[in-house]
Amino acid sequence: METLVRIAEALGRFSARFVPSAFAIAVLLSLLTMGLALGWADAPPARVLASWGGGFWELLTFSMQMAVVMFTGYLLALTQPVRALLVRLAGLARGPSGAVVLMALVSMGLAYINWGLSLVASAMLVRFVVRRQPDVDYRLLVACAYFGLGATWHAGLSASAPLLVATPGHFLEKQLGVIPIDRTLFSPFNLGLTVGVVLVLTVLAWAMHPRPERTVRVDPATLEQLQDFVPPVRPSERSPAVWLDFSPLLNLVFGALGLLWFGHHLWVNGGWKAVNLNVVNFLFLTLAVLLHATPARLLKASEEAASVLHGIVLQFPLYAGIYGIFKATGLTERIGQLFVSLSTPGTFPAIVYLYSGVVNYFVPSGGSKWAIEAPYLLEAARTLGVAPEKVVLAYAWGDMATDLIQPFWALPLLAVARLEFKDILGFLLLTFLVYLPLVTLAFLLWG
Repeated sequence: METLVRIAEALGRFSARFVPSAFAIAVLLSLLTMGLALGWADAPPARVLASWGGGFWELLTFSMQMAVVMFTGYLLALTQPVRALLVRLAGLARGPSGAVVLMALVSMGLAYINWGLSLVASAMLVRFVVRRQPDVDYRLLVACAYFGLGATWHAGLSASAPLLVATPGHFLEKQLGVIPIDRTLFSPFNLGLTVGVVLVLTVLAWAMHPRPERTVRVDPATLEQLQDFVPPVRPSERSPAVWLDFSPLLNLVFGALGLLWFGHHLWVNGGWKAVNLNVVNFLFLTLAVLLHATPARLLKASEEAASVLHGIVLQFPLYAGIYGIFKATGLTERIGQLFVSLSTPGTFPAIVYLYSGVVNYFVPSGGSKWAIEAPYLLEAARTLGVAPEKVVLAYAWGDMATDLIQPFWALPLLAVARLEFKDILGFLLLTFLVYLPLVTLAFLLWG
């Protein structure tokens, strides 16, 4: 572990010095893509420029879908029932090792449901657990709270790529058609791999807890700063407007209508096969409205939830511009041919998994990255005769793999926990070194 901590510190210093902001990376990737289109695909400069600018607005629906995933997950995490559930869960931990096992299981379980919910609810659970188990290693506890973003989210119910290709009208429908989730998320391979990864990482969390004399406990001053969401106070004045804002009536009506629509949609469209990105977002929004009880509380929580959406709003148009270049300049075919030359039908899923993980470290956005990579990956799969659902799942698992060692999505968690990424990177790096070969082998055997 000491060696890993030294590696973590060195990697943290390297990232701080040489890895720029996510926006800067998006601009550099745009320039790189333009250069490849000009020099490799022999596209005319005017076409490259037009496809870049025109592509900015091709993925607005997709961008909004991704924003709603994070927004609704955050809203749910701030509801009173979820908070009460987290308090009860925190009481289940028995000793420091039991605390990190509990945190790992909850983080991965919540991320399977919704990655935004996992990020926020896991950060809240850190507060409750550490208050009950002050002898737990605080660094490892926070690291385990991040497990879900690296191990289960893109295999679960808020998975960008699998849910997108199951949604009628998605931007690849002409090329790919609609792939229902029973061929991706609910396939025996995906379910089995998810269970296996959860078991392995849970055992690893237990094994990584340091001895008492090497444990780094939470600083009392940090513990005092771990504050909870504060709902609005009802004004003393009495008026129809105040009554409506602080009454559960409207939330109950909206929630009942939303749940009725969800049940009707499943009933008339064949059950769970009809679940897609829009349906999942609708369900989580309905639950958030229902569980926040009043419009006033919902609006206060919405203000906090909206504060984490700036990255999606700013960066997704740039990645859409990159997608436009790939689609209009012939670059898709060139990269697809390269993948075909390096792969066989049996190795292609594993290669896609590893490649997706590498790109994710520099472009930490599963949704926007799918828009960039999907055209040439699917073209290569078609040439090799590989089923498109294998490409979707390999991409999804690779996309979340390097989240374990990438700080972008950990920032909300770290802000709540009052830690820096280098504090938890040693544990995450060891987890990554166990996780990567395990999943790579699974895709090799599946291919």
